Amino acid sequence: MTKKLSRAALAVLVVLCGVTMVLGFANKDRCTGPEFDFWGRSEPDYTHRSYADVCYSDIQHLWIGRDIDRHVFPYVDGALEKGQLTGGSVEYPVLTGVLIWAGAFFVDTDAGFLLASSALLAPFGLLTAWLLGRMAGWRSLWWAIGPPLVLYAFHNWDLPVVACAVAAFYVTLLGKRPLVHRASIAAVLLGLGFALKLYPALFVVPLALYVLTNGEREESRYDPRGALRVVAIAAGTGVAANLPFMLAGFEGWWASFQFQGDRKVDVSTNSIWFWAFRPLSDPDNEVFQDLMGLISPTLMLASFALACALGWKRYRRDGVYPLLPVSAAMLCGFLLLHKVHSPQYTLWLLPMFVLLRIPWGWIAGYLVADLAMGIGIFRWFAALQDGEGSGIYDGFAAQAVVVGVWGRAALLVALFFLFLRADSVVSARDRPGLAHPPLVTCG
Repeated sequence: MTKKLSRAALAVLVVLCGVTMVLGFANKDRCTGPEFDFWGRSEPDYTHRSYADVCYSDIQHLWIGRDIDRHVFPYVDGALEKGQLTGGSVEYPVLTGVLIWAGAFFVDTDAGFLLASSALLAPFGLLTAWLLGRMAGWRSLWWAIGPPLVLYAFHNWDLPVVACAVAAFYVTLLGKRPLVHRASIAAVLLGLGFALKLYPALFVVPLALYVLTNGEREESRYDPRGALRVVAIAAGTGVAANLPFMLAGFEGWWASFQFQGDRKVDVSTNSIWFWAFRPLSDPDNEVFQDLMGLISPTLMLASFALACALGWKRYRRDGVYPLLPVSAAMLCGFLLLHKVHSPQYTLWLLPMFVLLRIPWGWIAGYLVADLAMGIGIFRWFAALQDGEGSGIYDGFAAQAVVVGVWGRAALLVALFFLFLRADSVVSARDRPGLAHPPLVTCG
């Protein structure tokens, strides 16, 4: 059982998280200004500076090219034309699209957009720190002061979706209501997460299995109705969030999904698929790209099924379905096998390092590999712009990228199985009002 933090300690944790995010903003803000062109783009030499100084962010970059600078409400009049998003469509789910629009509403430069967007996102980072602190105590420092928060807090729009996922686990494991009610609230949060960045939908299946097996084993019989209710609520929430946009402009809404589905494996995707199959993975190799469109999702689904099956095996042994371990393993499968592995996805994994007891060396190793990738990739892009060689032996930055890609990949394979054997730092016995551990039976 994790020692609970006092209110003062929680406040300190949240303040530390706030300081880390200020550092993260300062890092990204180095790319802004000091001058701006007609479209509000920072000058001089924005693109090269953002790579060479490792201050690039998708937030600032997408100010131009998605009609964000024109304050167009997303999706309604959008489309995908010759591979390019137009008319306000963006490559993210609808709630993230609304956040993007809101961050641009009162500004007219990419610097203002970065500042306003960071102000919108920061409370979600603080909320995540508070929730993790309540669940895991000082282990939450991995989130609050970790290097990924400096690098990626304002790299993209990921803090809200991480907060949704963590809140779902918090409600399920520490809520005071009966399990079926807690799981229903968690399902809503996961549905909202799906409407932000999709990946929380992965956790609906282990949550349903947790409910099916009555979670804390307060009762020994199965609850298929409760499990189906979780799936229905999560799906219904996701549909409800998307439906207004589907009705207002179906083509613009669908364009975001089509854009991601059509995205090719290339050097910008940072995935094993590009590096493992060079030069076959050239973006112009349509046969390879079409094959990746089948192989990648098929292997991801297989990894999800394996995680759930191994979780069920552990349930049969221990009497409690391992919600957090299975969810973390599924996330590893996604990160490893998806054709896109953006740097900021580390923020998705970081709460799992906090909530599951694994040796700290594994966490440190992953963060080192992530640093190599997160810094090396932009330094390499800068070198390419300077006309330097593109091979991995042509410079330290390219070597760092390869170390990062394959280091993360190897660690994700190991973490998949390590997570499935790990114990959660929070369990049913930590819930308020539960004085004794529940009786574990396999009847």
